Amino acid sequence: MTGRIPIADVHPVVACGRYPAKSVVGERFTVSATVFREGHDAVAANVVLRDPAGTPGPWTPMTKRGPGIDVHDAEVVATSQGRWTFTIEAWSDPWGTWLHDAGIKVPAGLDVELMLEEGALLLTRAAAEKGRAKAAVTALRDAATGLRDTSRPVEARFAAGTSDEVARVLAAAPLRELVTTDGPYDLVVSRERALYGSWYEFFPRSEGASLDPPRSGTLRTAAERLPAIADMGFDVVYIPPVHPIGTTARKGRNNTLDPGPDDPGVPWAIGSKDGGHDAIHPDLGTFDDFDTFVKRANDLGLEIALDLALQASPDHPWVTEHPEWFTTRADGTIAYAENPPKKYQDIYPINFDNDPEGLYAECLRIVRLWISHGVTIFRVDNPHTKPVQFWEWLLAEVYKTNPEVLFLSEAFTRPPMMHELAKIGYHQSYTYFTWRNTKDELQSYFEELAGETSHFLRPNAFTNTQDILHAYLQYGGPPAFKIRATLAALLSPTYGVYSGFELFEHVALRPGSEEYLDSEKYQYRPRDYEGAEREGRSLAPYLRLLNRVRREHPALQRLRNLRFHPTDSEFVLAWSKSEPLPDGTLDTVICVVNLDPHGARADVVHLDLAALGVEPGSQIAVHDEVSGETFWWGEHNYVRLDPFVEPAHVLTVRKV
Repeated sequence: MTGRIPIADVHPVVACGRYPAKSVVGERFTVSATVFREGHDAVAANVVLRDPAGTPGPWTPMTKRGPGIDVHDAEVVATSQGRWTFTIEAWSDPWGTWLHDAGIKVPAGLDVELMLEEGALLLTRAAAEKGRAKAAVTALRDAATGLRDTSRPVEARFAAGTSDEVARVLAAAPLRELVTTDGPYDLVVSRERALYGSWYEFFPRSEGASLDPPRSGTLRTAAERLPAIADMGFDVVYIPPVHPIGTTARKGRNNTLDPGPDDPGVPWAIGSKDGGHDAIHPDLGTFDDFDTFVKRANDLGLEIALDLALQASPDHPWVTEHPEWFTTRADGTIAYAENPPKKYQDIYPINFDNDPEGLYAECLRIVRLWISHGVTIFRVDNPHTKPVQFWEWLLAEVYKTNPEVLFLSEAFTRPPMMHELAKIGYHQSYTYFTWRNTKDELQSYFEELAGETSHFLRPNAFTNTQDILHAYLQYGGPPAFKIRATLAALLSPTYGVYSGFELFEHVALRPGSEEYLDSEKYQYRPRDYEGAEREGRSLAPYLRLLNRVRREHPALQRLRNLRFHPTDSEFVLAWSKSEPLPDGTLDTVICVVNLDPHGARADVVHLDLAALGVEPGSQIAVHDEVSGETFWWGEHNYVRLDPFVEPAHVLTVRKV
């Protein structure tokens, strides 16, 4: 039933309140609602944010968006992890109504004494409310006395009753009538890494590996790569599955079906005589080695994200111990994975409708096992091929005991499934960023990510993956890698790169393919990172710069603050991010990128200065973090960006 003061269109609300909206500790987010009433009396609203214990936070007033607009907004901040709620309170504002009416009638000489007395009565009533500070009570009583002081001119009496002090007192604790509530609405608040972080993916077996003779690297040799990753400024190290790999239908180099005796197989073909998801490949080492790897990473400020791939090779212990967990075809064989035209003969998908109780329990056991060994993030392989109901259950069970553990959804699939996985609990999602390369594509997609889906889906903008090498990188040369790194790192608060990106690896298996030639999925791939950087053939210094700027500027650690600015060229993209700092100043970063990796582009960037918190017509000092130069920018700014020199301006606003 409609309340006394109607409240509609509350935001953020996910699936009509079925799922909680999302935030992270310390993140500002906007709550909005449409509030109105019959007649002409003033209405107002506020938000009540309650922590996981149900304790209400500070009273947060909502501001009307503009004259004649009934939408009210407020920014709120949750200060700890957990399940919070927010409630909208709408109310009739008798003081606001009186101010409006008296502001018209008193100057016009209409009902002057009556209007002043009504104002005095309202102030007296407000002063009598419980809980007001003594100074506030005195201010309200003095104002009421001033309204009634017939010895003074009308203008002075009216001014006494509407002073700035009265406005401050009633703004902090207004006189409210007909209070109507809507909610509570759920809000799940995660640790900051759910929103912000720089990811680096690498295969442990390639670190310290040899091709002649063929020999796998180990977790111990992989740990030697961690200092360089930390030095580049990354926060998360993502590693593919470290479990034993099956031999049945093993894939050879470049996905061939005739592997040689030394081909190591695909890490996602999990399970052999050496064990399944709860075991470590003998070539990589032992659980002691894994624990040492995790500790080394943590000592360097890195978190470990482990691949969670719920599938099995034909040699997995599950196949003989729990054949009911798979799908048997009419000829009696177990169905292997297919995504036509791709075939994965070395992988059996799991049938989650057979023995869900046993299968669910086993999956939860596996996740908790790796959590006990220091894994704090899981990158989940192909979650869209498993029931959403299962993920909702699993993530909720993990949250009960380990709310700090995060899950990244690798669901490159239809938007409804990507969105549903995010709604039911996934903390982050892969995105379509890889396939968004033009100005219009990038702007429209990131406006969606920073706007309509931002309250439930957090993007992780990977530049490339072990599966995806986009044509833009295949044919754009080193400038393309720098451009895509800039876009990923500065448009999204979370982004990632797959190892080899910094070495400009760009050769595809065949024309038209997005697969790498000599893909690391099928073979060892040792790399000379240090030599490439010494010889100037590495993007590592630029990645180091991007990650430094991201850490130094809180504005780049947020998603909803993204604002695009017009440019004249279809090849130049400009945007900004701003975030208030504790000292009351504004941290602002302006980015301008030439999207054409093949040639220089000149353009004019038209800054919306008001969106940057700057008076229109002003000029601001901006420092280019890439070139080290400082410029004065205003509303219209000429740029020329040569991708073979520097394809981007990364401008931080200087305080002058």
